[in-house]
Amino acid sequence: MKNTKFGPQGWTPERLGSLAGKTYMITGANAGAGFQASRILLSKGAKVVMLNRNAEKSVAAINDLKEEFGVGADVSFVRMDLSELASVRKAAAEALEMASNIDALICNAAIAQVPTQKFTVDGFESQLGTNHYGHFVLCGLLFNRIEDSKGRIVVVASLGYKLGIRTIQFDDMNWDKNYRANAVYSQSKLAQMMFAYELQDRIKAANKNARVYVCHPGASATSLISTSGGPLARFAWWLMTKTPMVQSAEKGAHPEVMCATENGLEERALYGPTGRLEAVGPVGKGTLEPHAYDKTVMAKLWDRSEKETGFSWDI
Repeated sequence: MKNTKFGPQGWTPERLGSLAGKTYMITGANAGAGFQASRILLSKGAKVVMLNRNAEKSVAAINDLKEEFGVGADVSFVRMDLSELASVRKAAAEALEMASNIDALICNAAIAQVPTQKFTVDGFESQLGTNHYGHFVLCGLLFNRIEDSKGRIVVVASLGYKLGIRTIQFDDMNWDKNYRANAVYSQSKLAQMMFAYELQDRIKAANKNARVYVCHPGASATSLISTSGGPLARFAWWLMTKTPMVQSAEKGAHPEVMCATENGLEERALYGPTGRLEAVGPVGKGTLEPHAYDKTVMAKLWDRSEKETGFSWDI
């Protein structure tokens, strides 16, 4: 067991004081780890703005939260489909109207293990388009508000970044020639991490105040694979959730809440469970493979992302 810096139990929400006056925005917050993160933050008096694709599920989630924390709980949602850049732009404009400060933007939403090649409306492979390009533009649109708030961006990655080709397939980013569900998911999560680490470098170079942290939920019982994976992946995951190798969605939310609130964290790091295979167990600083912050690839991905999305960062 590693020293998690937070003692043998690792980081837990008991470390949180009052978050009154703070605002947290979370993508994909109506279920799974994003919903549990919302619960934890609301329980400490924070304001939570969910950025969700499904309006009906968002209303239901907000009703559940108000039932738990009272009608005064400051939770709302903006409809946003990360796979559509026009939707991301519209949602970002709405989100800026709703919050004068953003203490953290938690990039939690994702799709995973899409069994056959699919495309977003903007023409990107669906996992890269949703997980990486959507968040790339969202973070850019909200960045000045986050910077003014001395806030944070939290990128929720996946241990899957170690699988697949461990770099970016620049000559065929839509994977037209060799599409494989897991390899492409791995690529999309690696892209998110590379974006985060490159953004750290750019923030430092510009002498800005915002901070960027990267975490992963470990193996948590969320709806991710059951909503976008194929039948075999869904069945295998269902079996795994019945074993000690998978923890609750609430525990899966701890790394992202920690990265949104805890002081003294390292930026060039990957936070998550530190127990068996770093899939479960006490939350702390885990192992980060160097291919995730290969400077040449990170810089190239940034330039390519700006070109593909038509969005230029103001940093």
